[in-house]
Amino acid sequence: MARHHPANERIKREYFTFLREANRMAESSVDQIAAAIALFEKSTGHRDFKKFHVNQAQKFKRQLREQINPETGKPLAVATIHSRLMALKAFVKWLADKPGYKSRIAYSDAEYFNDSANDERVAKAVRQKPAPTLEQIRLALDAMPAGTILERRDRAVVAFIILSAARDDAAASMSLRNIDLERRTVDHDARTVRTKRRKSFVSTFFPVGDDIENIVRRWIKELKDDQHFGPDDPLFPATELGFDANKHFAPIGLTRRHWSSATAIRKIFREAFERAGLPYFNPHSFRNTLTALGQQRCQSPEEYKAWSQNMGHEDVLTTFTSYGAVAASRQAEIMARLCHAKDDAEAGQIDQETRRVLEKLLKRTG
Repeated sequence: MARHHPANERIKREYFTFLREANRMAESSVDQIAAAIALFEKSTGHRDFKKFHVNQAQKFKRQLREQINPETGKPLAVATIHSRLMALKAFVKWLADKPGYKSRIAYSDAEYFNDSANDERVAKAVRQKPAPTLEQIRLALDAMPAGTILERRDRAVVAFIILSAARDDAAASMSLRNIDLERRTVDHDARTVRTKRRKSFVSTFFPVGDDIENIVRRWIKELKDDQHFGPDDPLFPATELGFDANKHFAPIGLTRRHWSSATAIRKIFREAFERAGLPYFNPHSFRNTLTALGQQRCQSPEEYKAWSQNMGHEDVLTTFTSYGAVAASRQAEIMARLCHAKDDAEAGQIDQETRRVLEKLLKRTG
C-alpha cells in the first residue's frame, strides 16, 4: 500500500506554507493539522485529494470515534475528535478554491466533516480545570530540597511561575534582564522570550506572599553575586552534564544556556508535587490559581481588568471565559450571600462597567 501520494505532498506543502505565512499560525499548530491530514490520508489509502468524496469524510468520522488512545486505552476524547475534524474541514474548503481541485471539490463538501451538534457542544464546553490552592503550592515548595544550586533553581522555577503567571515556555526562555526586582516587574519581551503568540507585555508580581517572592529574589541574587551572571544570561539556566566523583555521567551544575523547551520545567513540577504527596498540577494550572485569587481579591471591574492585563490578557473576557470558572464551593457561597441581600434593589445594583462585561459575555455565549 502506498505511504504517500506525490500530488498530495505538493498541495499539503503549499497549504502548510499558507497556514504559516498567511494565517500566521504557530509551527506547533501546523504540526497538529498536518497530523490530522495524515490520519485522513491513511483512512483513504492515500488516494489523490482530487478524488475526494463525501463518503471519505463519513468513514473518517466513524474511524475517529472507534479509535483507541494508545496511552489511556480509552476512546479518543470528544475534543480531540472535534479538533481533527475541524482541521480537515478547513483544509477541504481551502482545496475547493485551488486550480485542479475546485472543479472536483465543492465548498459544501467540507461540511461533511462537521461533528454532531451534541458532540460539538461537549467539545466546546468550558470545564472547571483542576488547579492547586496557594496552600498546596506552598506545601510543594516547602517539600522541595534546596541543598544544591540545581535544587534551588528548581524551587525558584515553581515560585516564579506562581509569582508572575508566566507560561512555562516563557519562563524557560527568560533572561535576568527581563526581571526588575526594584519595580517588581517581568518584561515579557517577545523578541527574546517565547511568549504566547509572540505578544510583548510587562506584568507586576502577583500578591502571593513575601515567602514565595523571596525565593525568587534569593535565586536572582545568587546568580548575580555568586555565579556572576549578567543581564543576558538565563534566569533559569539549563543543567550542565558531566562526570561526577564516581565517574558517572550526571548533572554537575549550571550552563549559561537557556532551556530549549519547557520539558524540564514540567518535570520539575511533577516531581515537586509528588514529593509533597499531592496530585500533579502542571505549570499552566497556576494561571487558574491566580484567576481564582483575583476573583477573591478584586473589588471592582477596574481591579479585575488590571489583574487580567497582568496575566497578559488584552480582553478581560479571556480571563472570565478561559480561566474564570467559579468553583462549586465558591458558587454556593456567592448564591447564599445573594439570597440574603437586604432587598431586591441592593441585590440588583450593578455598575456600568460590570454591566458592559456581562452583556458582552451574553452576546458571545448566545
